[in-house]
Amino acid sequence: MRKLRLPVAIAIGLTACGQNEDNAGDSAPQAPVDPRPVVYAVNYPLAWMAERLGGDAIRVEFPAPADEDPAYWQPTPDQIIEFQNAALILLNGAGYAGWVEEATLPNKRLIDTTRQVRVRLIRDEDEATHSHGPDGYHSHGDWAFTTWLDPTMAIAQASAIRDAFVVTFPELTEDVNAHYTVLERDLKKLDAQLKELLSQFGDEPLLFSHPVYQYLERRYLLNARSVHWEPDQVPGDADIAELREILAEHPAKIMLWEDYLLQMTVDLLEAEGVRSLVFRTANNRPDEGDYLNVMRDNVANLEKLREESVTPPG
Repeated sequence: MRKLRLPVAIAIGLTACGQNEDNAGDSAPQAPVDPRPVVYAVNYPLAWMAERLGGDAIRVEFPAPADEDPAYWQPTPDQIIEFQNAALILLNGAGYAGWVEEATLPNKRLIDTTRQVRVRLIRDEDEATHSHGPDGYHSHGDWAFTTWLDPTMAIAQASAIRDAFVVTFPELTEDVNAHYTVLERDLKKLDAQLKELLSQFGDEPLLFSHPVYQYLERRYLLNARSVHWEPDQVPGDADIAELREILAEHPAKIMLWEDYLLQMTVDLLEAEGVRSLVFRTANNRPDEGDYLNVMRDNVANLEKLREESVTPPG
């Protein structure tokens, strides 16, 4: 059978089309490239501040898993490379995220958000070593690092992020400054609400379920002692015995908790004359809402406690 000869140009064109179709079938669709600069944060409050300040112009990444404490989380080698490639890396300071000291990160892009308020950092004298969750054993000694629980410290950290954004992304200066004005206003309002509500305790003895409230305690002049109880674990006999020793010299009626706790624990505490008050720290991204929503929930819990305290039994 005689073969039909196609013109060379047509033959090449058909071959190229065939190759393109084959290649298109072999490769997955490419995701659109995000042209925005990337900023990485070591904890959620910093990521939230960066999101508020950068708006849609900056992509903020906070890769710590939801079920781990970011303070003790260890990134994978690939995640460290992602941090290295970021336009900025936001650090909390005060010893938070110890892995940063061991990783090779670009110094010029590291932003220690508490550097300008280092004199206000709190030395944590609690050297007890314990374990909670998948994070393993660790100590809360050296420095207290939940700085953002004092809204005035959070404002200082937000200010450091704003300054870094203005220097690194000068084209965003006007928007960043406008966003900062709103953020500062929100944090000042939170500070006023907490001051008004926490003043109800005066010098009344309080308990903290964990030594993470140092900045809250100092800001609002609270009289508190800390234990090492976990919201998802029922305290044992030794814990109850330790609690009774503390109550003998520090007769607290309220214990603040980092998260919602087991009803059995609530009942055990009430049997000792202690009520439970949830005051979450927002150290990790919440399931719903954002940092400010978490803090507003804390305010609502304090308001409910005050209403129950002044309402006569009926």
